[in-house]
Amino acid sequence: MIVMQPVVEIRRPEGFPFWPVADGEPFSYMALSGELTAAEVGTAVMSIAACNDIDPDPNAGDDRPPRPADPLGSFLHGLLTFDSLFAAGGLRVTDSSAGITFLPGCCNGLEEWRDWHTVVSGSGPVSFGHAPDPVAERFGDTVRLIVDIEQSDSPLIELSATALRRLLGGVERDLADFLALASDWSSRHLADHSVPVVAALARVLDLPAAAVPASW
Repeated sequence: MIVMQPVVEIRRPEGFPFWPVADGEPFSYMALSGELTAAEVGTAVMSIAACNDIDPDPNAGDDRPPRPADPLGSFLHGLLTFDSLFAAGGLRVTDSSAGITFLPGCCNGLEEWRDWHTVVSGSGPVSFGHAPDPVAERFGDTVRLIVDIEQSDSPLIELSATALRRLLGGVERDLADFLALASDWSSRHLADHSVPVVAALARVLDLPAAAVPASW
């Protein structure tokens, strides 16, 4: 059985002061869906915000406003002010029958998950980070997911383009369900920042505006 999940890389949760987070191994991956606990949602939001927690640098043409003085606003500043957001992670594909897992490589971002549709269309090979160097490419109606293109004997997963298209539909549903969960979570844990935080999450998950809860 082949399963595809949107995943985010977990940042170190120990001592995080702003909201409850779940225990997790740093730099491991958490799958996003509508089934997460409140603490797991907190971990995901913390990890995404941490990826963008970068000081404004006017000398590099960064015209974002300076960080606010309050610690929570300072931590969320990058998430709420960057035009282009980054979330370390991507799509994880697991072939349980073969015991093979295709993982995003270093510097791959979940915000690029729609690049997988290029694989479906057969427009050419697509790489998803490095160290390892995962690559996906379509050959006829077959898609090959190569775990590490730098290895001549790399494990790979094969599936049909139709199956991949169906799996990507499931990924979009998982992300939309997570966004709905995060919207409810933020209204309870980030009441003063809920609207811009959820809007930022929708952007980093590359979901249409219609996916953001209309109750705003």
